[in-house]
Amino acid sequence: MNKEIQSEVVVIGSGPAGYSAAFRCADLGLDTVLIEQYEQLGGVCLNVGCIPSKALLHIAKVIKDANELSKAGVVFNQPTIDIKKINDWKESIVKKLTSGLFSMGEKRKIRIIQGKASFNTNNSIFVENKKINYMVFFKNAIIATGSKPINISSFPNEDHRIWNSTDALSLKTIPKRFLIIGGGIIGLEMATIYSALGSKVDIVDRFSVFLPAVDKDITDIYKKSIEKRFNLLLNTHVKNVITSNNDSVIVTFSKENNHENTVHYDNVLVAIGRSPNINCLRINRIGLQLNESGFIQTDMQLKTNISHIYAIGDVTGFPMLAHKAIQQAHIAAEVIFGKKHYFEPKVIPSVAYTEPEIAWIGLSEQEAKDKKIDYEISVFPWSALGRANASNCTIGMTKLIFDKSTNKIIGGSILGTNAGELIAEIGLAIEMGCEAEDISLTVHPHPTLSESICSASEVYQGTITDLINLKKVSLLN
Repeated sequence: MNKEIQSEVVVIGSGPAGYSAAFRCADLGLDTVLIEQYEQLGGVCLNVGCIPSKALLHIAKVIKDANELSKAGVVFNQPTIDIKKINDWKESIVKKLTSGLFSMGEKRKIRIIQGKASFNTNNSIFVENKKINYMVFFKNAIIATGSKPINISSFPNEDHRIWNSTDALSLKTIPKRFLIIGGGIIGLEMATIYSALGSKVDIVDRFSVFLPAVDKDITDIYKKSIEKRFNLLLNTHVKNVITSNNDSVIVTFSKENNHENTVHYDNVLVAIGRSPNINCLRINRIGLQLNESGFIQTDMQLKTNISHIYAIGDVTGFPMLAHKAIQQAHIAAEVIFGKKHYFEPKVIPSVAYTEPEIAWIGLSEQEAKDKKIDYEISVFPWSALGRANASNCTIGMTKLIFDKSTNKIIGGSILGTNAGELIAEIGLAIEMGCEAEDISLTVHPHPTLSESICSASEVYQGTITDLINLKKVSLLN
């Protein structure tokens, strides 16, 4: 027997997209139901993604910083790694945040239902629960079911030594020899964590570049900075993976010249991307349209081809980022409420929370070339930055891209400690249509890492004093 529920809005999924949509709907006075398959709210990001990974990355950075302080005359003993305590600390952070979400949902009078959701009709959803099933009737629905890791079908994926990102973040063990397949953000972050904890890490990628959206001058410096911590093997194909009985995974690699070699690993992480969680929804029942990449097709108001059903977050495609999902959530809720709002950001930032961090936004050099924009780059090296020298983080650079015809900023990237905290200023500048002069005349506090953004704009202006001024532009001009 099904319990019937009536609602104005039903939200499927409680990750950053889902809970943000539900909370915004409730704040706008809409009667809202939130459906979540798992016991905890927060989705992949909070439970097995963004938050736990950043907790472990914090530990990795502290270990690295402590090691490097020996050059300054402060020497620590080698760290003792207690996996259980680390996991307990990590889970306490997750529990605190998930509990907070549940409390905020209750205070907003959102009805939270646990179970697997699937569409029954265009206006009803069946929710399968262990104790009781529900039939939720709705006027509007928001799909926010997120994404899942992509497996390689030829691999022995059921073997406990073959990991996905969720397995890696559970920190079950610290492999002596660890292979990561995929040189994207997830792969690089996991390499940062496990190399700091003591693993000998190889990252393999079949392409000649990693992070292809990032300019090569940035990735070249990053690659050099991590050479002593882990190996990055490009132009390399994983030909075969065999799990043996002696607790090792035998991996055969093939290079472009067909040269093959075999290496034994304790564990292998597959981090080649993610796909949308839509199979369980039975969207074929209602004729919901997908795009050519297999994601749910939406318009600028996040409406699907069924006008009262919306989709937000990872299920709508790239970039698959929590901050994009949250903005989409607010727009969808406000459109349902009746506002004529649209999801149309000029730019969306991306961050690899490695050490050093890599952050980028707007157009890259290659994209500017492809668009035939007459552009100019300006770079400020962190080796000339006072705060970077004082904080032992001189491996870095801030790079801005300007349209020479307008002097407006159109893109930027930062390599360095806390780059993810700095990139938002560049994003705001692009959204506001700032010219180089707007940035260079904005007084930045000294000494800070944020000064590098001001200084990079001064390089473009020809007013830089912290470097040799190659432009030598006279103020009289």
